[in-house]
Amino acid sequence: QVQLVESGGGFVQAGGSLRLSCTASSVVFNRNAMAWIRRAPGKQREMVAAISSGGSTNYADSVKGRFTISRDNSKTAVYLQMNSLKPEDTAVYYCASDYSYPYILSGRSTYWGQGTQVTVSS
Repeated sequence: QVQLVESGGGFVQAGGSLRLSCTASSVVFNRNAMAWIRRAPGKQREMVAAISSGGSTNYADSVKGRFTISRDNSKTAVYLQMNSLKPEDTAVYYCASDYSYPYILSGRSTYWGQGTQVTVSS
């Protein structure tokens, strides 16, 4: 069983930056793909950024060039650096972990964190 704990959300003005962190409870994490998936009010769940166990990354078109996902297997952690934030980035951001990279790219996952709120004001 993998437990994921997120931190780093908050309130920021448009154009600002935030860094989300997610720590996994198990070294199983190191074999899994990881992703940040968000849900905004009234909208469908959206895969924002994903990173495979080998370090390959994918981003939603809406965040390319602004967000960067990274992982540190020595700390069983994954990060999301968010720059140039926009009001439309406001959502609950979930850390997700799954053995299947294609599965997590579709916005689905076996393991989920509790979510952290990101609010961007205009």
